[in-house]
Amino acid sequence: MTELSSGNDGLIGYFGYGSLVNRDTLRTDIVAAYPARVSGWRRVWLPRPVNAPKFAGIGPAVLTVERAEGHAIDGMLVIDRLENIASVDERENIYRRVALTPAALTFYGDGPPGDIPLHIYERNYEPEVDMAPSPILRSYLDAVFQGYFRAFGEDGLRRFVTETSGFGLPIHEDRHAPAYPRAIELASDEGHLFDTVLSGITD
Repeated sequence: MTELSSGNDGLIGYFGYGSLVNRDTLRTDIVAAYPARVSGWRRVWLPRPVNAPKFAGIGPAVLTVERAEGHAIDGMLVIDRLENIASVDERENIYRRVALTPAALTFYGDGPPGDIPLHIYERNYEPEVDMAPSPILRSYLDAVFQGYFRAFGEDGLRRFVTETSGFGLPIHEDRHAPAYPRAIELASDEGHLFDTVLSGITD
């Protein structure tokens, strides 16, 4: 990846809090990524809108964030080229990209130098009344868990769980036939750890 300097014209930053934390799911040639914590937001699973795109015929739950004073969550500040942002917006097609102030971020280590416009993706719809539960795709959850485990360790993975609301939704077991289009491969020890962490939530 390109080394950043104080002059960063043509770059943009977006804070990932789900699959964007896992670099193996990224499809643009990013410049850098910085583990960070954002204040004023909370992470939540929500039912998927009926008209939203499906994965292999399945309408999975949406992992999103909501503004919430007094809350904070871990994630990854991705620095990308401005020319790539249209494809990222297309990937995040049920979200809207909103401005994020630098003061909202605390970095685990060094942050990016210079003045780069920062954003976060929040849902671009209002949950419908009496929506049926949407399942959480195990293949998507594996990608998210792997990203947090590799960026923040086991403590960070468990912190992801405690800082995320809505884990009462059903799990769709598709690890061995992934419906998620950016599914990743797990290391042998990761699958067992992720199963253990998930069982602690659902017990």
